[in-house]
Amino acid sequence: MTVQFLRLLAIATVVLIASCVSTNREPVGPIQYLEAFPPEIVPHSALYNQDMESYWDGDGVVGPPSVILDLSDQKAYFYKGPTLAGVSALSTGDEKHRTPPGNYKVNLKDQWHKSNLYGDFVDATGAVVVANIDITKDKPPVGARFEGSKMHHFMRFTMTGIGMHEGFLPGYPASHGCVRMPSRMAAIFFNNVEVGTPVIVRP
Repeated sequence: MTVQFLRLLAIATVVLIASCVSTNREPVGPIQYLEAFPPEIVPHSALYNQDMESYWDGDGVVGPPSVILDLSDQKAYFYKGPTLAGVSALSTGDEKHRTPPGNYKVNLKDQWHKSNLYGDFVDATGAVVVANIDITKDKPPVGARFEGSKMHHFMRFTMTGIGMHEGFLPGYPASHGCVRMPSRMAAIFFNNVEVGTPVIVRP
């Protein structure tokens, strides 16, 4: 064989191998877009909102409910008595709005809660005029009104308004102090806690 033929054979082999490699990577696991974020500001990478860690095994388990929120691993642990009934992925407060560690109790449940601080300015038809605003800092345009962000299945545990609720999970602490949960898990936790349920927030 000539040197030129061997070179052509090597190039053909590389091209053939490259043609067999798929570059389309499908995300693994369920994608859950959560909370009332306008579509234009929701991260487009589906990998940012996967939830492959949450589960519930608490149906039929008896015992008083309690919740441990672990800020270091961004997970909630739901117990019935001494039995771990379920685990949920979380997104807790960011660096400027930290979720405060401590021992608390659920003091309010509101299935269709909306924020009174964060949301959008909307017009008379409900169309968003200015998105993602802080009512304490931003002034509404003429003719616009404030519409609070949805915080469905809200379980408040501090007297300053911090609680667990359905929300968008980007994969890191990103909230204004509240504890965001996947929609399914927020509903399950909501249906299994009661006012007075202990909530421990671990650093």
